Amino acid sequence: MQKMREMIDANTIVGEPITTADGITLIPVSKVSFGFVGGGSDFTQKHDHKSGFGGGTGAGVHITPVAFVVAKNGDVDIIYVTPTPLTTVDRIIETVPDVIDKVTDFLGKEKE
Repeated sequence: MQKMREMIDANTIVGEPITTADGITLIPVSKVSFGFVGGGSDFTQKHDHKSGFGGGTGAGVHITPVAFVVAKNGDVDIIYVTPTPLTTVDRIIETVPDVIDKVTDFLGKEKE
């Protein structure tokens, strides 16, 4: 339990910031799942009719990277770590936010 407690803290979910040589700060964000299981049985032995006991316990931790928070020159962005889109429709849906950002930036520059 102590080892699990050491592994599952706030620094596991939101990691330590990493600063690159060109001033970009990356902060890893992870999803942490953990589980516990236990069981036992009390039974009588056939030959000497004594009571016996068998039992066991287990625990597991699964850490999955989810995203990186990227900070550069006062701007903050989130880069998600996602699997590659499977279909063309998935790819289109994934690129829509980037397209909207680019169009908004372009329209903002035309007004200036």
